[in-house]
Amino acid sequence: MKTSTDRILTTHTGSLPRPKPLLDLILAREKGDTIDAAAFEAATVKAVDQVVAQQVACGIDIVSDGEMSKPSYTTYIRHRVEGIAHDPRAAEKGRDIMIGRDLLAHPDFGNSRRNFSASPFPGCVGPLKYKDRSALDRDLANLKAAAAKSNPADVFMTAPSPGILTRFIINLHYPNEDAYVESLAEMMKTEYRAIVEAGFVLQIDCPDLGSCRNNQYRDLSDDEFRRKIAERNIAALNGAIEGLPADRMRLHICWGNYEGPHSFDLPLLKIIDIAFKARIQAFSIEAANPRHDHEWEDLKTFKIPSDKILIPGVIDSTTNFVEHPKLVAQRIQRYADIVGRERVLAGVDCGFGTAVRTDPIVADSIVWAKLKALGEGAAIASQRLWGSKAA
Repeated sequence: MKTSTDRILTTHTGSLPRPKPLLDLILAREKGDTIDAAAFEAATVKAVDQVVAQQVACGIDIVSDGEMSKPSYTTYIRHRVEGIAHDPRAAEKGRDIMIGRDLLAHPDFGNSRRNFSASPFPGCVGPLKYKDRSALDRDLANLKAAAAKSNPADVFMTAPSPGILTRFIINLHYPNEDAYVESLAEMMKTEYRAIVEAGFVLQIDCPDLGSCRNNQYRDLSDDEFRRKIAERNIAALNGAIEGLPADRMRLHICWGNYEGPHSFDLPLLKIIDIAFKARIQAFSIEAANPRHDHEWEDLKTFKIPSDKILIPGVIDSTTNFVEHPKLVAQRIQRYADIVGRERVLAGVDCGFGTAVRTDPIVADSIVWAKLKALGEGAAIASQRLWGSKAA
């Protein structure tokens, strides 16, 4: 994982606002409408070019394609894999899975805020098999071409963990969840290897270690969740990434990218030990929102392996506040004091476009203002941490 010996590098969590022409095409396709494939590809290429250039202009060093072509960070898989289809049973179960304990505790909290995306969750209706790499290869080629034009410090691409796919692609086929996770891990090897072999950093989105405790597994105890779910999911992930270099991978943990109570979120210290068992070098965590902003103090009590890099979120992804650069710098310094300045990247709590929707949580222009503040805050932190050496 690329770090710097003279300044704090910046990155984010993957998804960014999509231009309206592309958003409309994605929404139409997800509703089952026939769309013009050439028009979709042209809109995607244009959007990826623009979003990479915008990231670099904001001061983001390690950039992504913003997940421009995808309806969400997970459900895009249905267009690439046999055995996945829309099914009313999956849609119904998916709605229940997304209701967390914090929402049950606050029934007066607005229903409109609970919607993850504009499309129902698909189901696994048969044996899983990666059937067509063409969309994957186009995504890789589009990002490579855009990066060549803007010349960022490094480039990453996201892919979901096997564990999180159990929440967004509902199992209607496999005899039990263990078998389902094993099949998902085998299927995802195609994407994981392709991303690394293309020269990109692979970010594996793993909210199953955080968010899923609150909703999908709300009936388990914390200990049962750790032993039965988290340990299993990390073991499956390690099998899926076997042979890939740890220093070209990072793992993202979050507790649900929504503005809400989050009062039942699993504390970071109750899951980070299991997360660190992943054969991955860098770890992206929520560290800016009001429920997790304090956990840097908790991390000071935990022995972080010396080969691990932290990517704390130093700006929030669910509010329209634009963080002051000095606050961003303060947050960066907290983590630099824990693991050292050369083992910290400045990141974002979660994505700004995790699923296509017509009512974005954060306004597009504010997303870019927040990312600019991230870049400015990292520059301040670099000056404080390195003095005159900072670039």
